[in-house]
Amino acid sequence: QVQLVESGGGLVQPGGSLRLSCAASGDIFSHATMGWYRQAPEKQRELVASITIRNSTNYADSVKGRFTISRDNAKNTVSLQMDSLKPEDTAVYYCNAVRMFDLRIYWGQGTQVTVSS
Repeated sequence: QVQLVESGGGLVQPGGSLRLSCAASGDIFSHATMGWYRQAPEKQRELVASITIRNSTNYADSVKGRFTISRDNAKNTVSLQMDSLKPEDTAVYYCNAVRMFDLRIYWGQGTQVTVSS
């Protein structure tokens, strides 16, 4: 089974930047749409950004213009560049993969992002 491992989370000041990375233990990137979700305390999980195997992207309205998702299929990694961070971006961020032929879903364990002074 595919395993997804996130890295790059941490504490950042408002207005700062952070780059999250997700590495897959299997060769799934050529067959899956990749994404980043986040969940803040007492809030529902929400889609932050996604990217297809053909590099078509989709972003939540709250992060458009500030976040950029990218993928490297050769390295089986997907990244999320986060700029102009706000306190409301604070959440646990989860890497996600959707296998396209049967829509099977894989999740990482999550990485904490805290935006605070």
